[in-house]
Amino acid sequence: MSFRWVYAQPDDAGIAASLSKECNVPTSIARLLALRGVSTFDRASLFFRPELSKLHDPFLMKDMDIASDRLAHAIRSGQRVLVYGDYDVDGTTATAIMYMFIREFGSKPLFYIPHRFKEGYGLSEEGITYADEQDCDLIVSVDCGITAIEEAKWAKAKGIDLIVCDHHTAGDTIPDCVAVLDPKRPDCPYPFEGLSGAGVGFKLIQATLLKLGLPQSVAYKYLDLLAVSIASDIVPIIDENRILMREGLLMLNTEPRAGIRALMDLIKMDVGKLSTTNIVFSIGPRINAAGRMGDAVTALNLLISDSEDDANFWAAQLEEINKRRRKTDSDTMGQAQAMIDESMDMDSLTSVVLHHPEWHLGVIGIVASRLVDLYCRPTIMLSTIDGKIKGSARSIRGFNIYNALKQCDDLLIQFGGHEFAAGLTMNCDQLDAFRERFSSISHDCLCSDQFEPEIVIDGELRLSEIDSRFWKLLNQFEPYGPHNTRPIFVSKNVQIVGNPSIVGKQGHLKMRLAQDDSYHFDAIGFKMHALKPMLDEHKNQNVDIAFVLEENCWFDKRSNESKRELQLQIRDIRVC
Repeated sequence: MSFRWVYAQPDDAGIAASLSKECNVPTSIARLLALRGVSTFDRASLFFRPELSKLHDPFLMKDMDIASDRLAHAIRSGQRVLVYGDYDVDGTTATAIMYMFIREFGSKPLFYIPHRFKEGYGLSEEGITYADEQDCDLIVSVDCGITAIEEAKWAKAKGIDLIVCDHHTAGDTIPDCVAVLDPKRPDCPYPFEGLSGAGVGFKLIQATLLKLGLPQSVAYKYLDLLAVSIASDIVPIIDENRILMREGLLMLNTEPRAGIRALMDLIKMDVGKLSTTNIVFSIGPRINAAGRMGDAVTALNLLISDSEDDANFWAAQLEEINKRRRKTDSDTMGQAQAMIDESMDMDSLTSVVLHHPEWHLGVIGIVASRLVDLYCRPTIMLSTIDGKIKGSARSIRGFNIYNALKQCDDLLIQFGGHEFAAGLTMNCDQLDAFRERFSSISHDCLCSDQFEPEIVIDGELRLSEIDSRFWKLLNQFEPYGPHNTRPIFVSKNVQIVGNPSIVGKQGHLKMRLAQDDSYHFDAIGFKMHALKPMLDEHKNQNVDIAFVLEENCWFDKRSNESKRELQLQIRDIRVC
């Protein structure tokens, strides 16, 4: 697969030079800062040393004073509170955090997560009826509720107060309830819109602690679950999220709670080695599996487990669910690819809309993401549930899927999401009209070069610039995630030292590289065996490489000690 190399550019070309001088860092490091919106010495200091003391005042959020007053009153009075969450990782972690916080005060809160297939996303009449039957005085929704206009009316009619904590895009109308916390509200002055659903709940906890006269450290015990939420929900790892993610990772790598430790044992991950990547690809999918296959309560029970035995039990249950999810995922991917190969001309299509009435609603979002990676087109996967067509949409850079669905709102029963991912529901008789309009929207918005896979390059780097100080500074850019991705560099006219080889069952390309008088670096290109014939054919020519810098750690049996060495992980190669 060929990639288009796109060089990221800072808003102001002079910032990097200024930062390099003020912060006494190499220009290449200063450029990385500038690309991440860091423009001054003070911002650079905060970027390199994110501290909990730098978190924003929770009372800057619209309705926070009212919401924290109401929750503090419920806690003081011992009122019955129902925490109402969502069935994905963000929703289950948010529910666990809020539930455990309220439980700390001797109350007996309840939790409710809707069944993905029986109720669907968000607040439901069934959930509000359950709260009424349990004599609840207050519902706190987390990671959902911003569009629950009718549901808020139902709660009010039953005499139940409602606090909404959400981070999704608000509609034209805000639910009529006690308080609506959402940094994306048009009238909300909060300085950071990128919080996860669990992050908004965390801000409510912070404010409630202040109303109760308690220290903020009470809230910090939930930072581990908040980090899982931030990493898994693919929110920007900047501003507050960077602080929360960094502190949460530290907690996960020192004293993980029973439920997370049980999952780490399952994936054979040692304490101290958990990264954002591990969360995204190993921890998060297992937590997500329960909700994807129907009922997220298994995942919630794991997260709130107080004992090792309970945690191990629920982790084992979750692993079995995840195995079923993987099988369903694989089968659906195969069917989707077959449909595309048999009936679609990808050279003429600017988007993909696929429907199969028996596809499992819990995995089509995952498959849509994989199809986006494979075909580089906005993709919508649809299934039929209880006489309605429901589905998941995923997008590429430069095409706002939420805005596209908004242009189809007259054809939809409901939809929600953000720029890169969304969910939707429609009547069966609207499918053809929807497919035609969505295709027209994508055709008008996208051009052909956006369909070629791209690598966004942070900058050119000479291999001789890589030393221990450079690596130490680069490490301080972690944790990585959206808006702060792992830097990708390009080095040009690089020499291949010796002959490349293929290692591992999956065909990894391994070689040694140098540039002029630089150190000879080990380099590996995962699953890039197909490039070896090209390199053999041009064995005497230099290459341009796109790569990330990483540390390779291994145990040397000959010396009986652990070793580590900097390594280039190749993302793409071009013969000069």
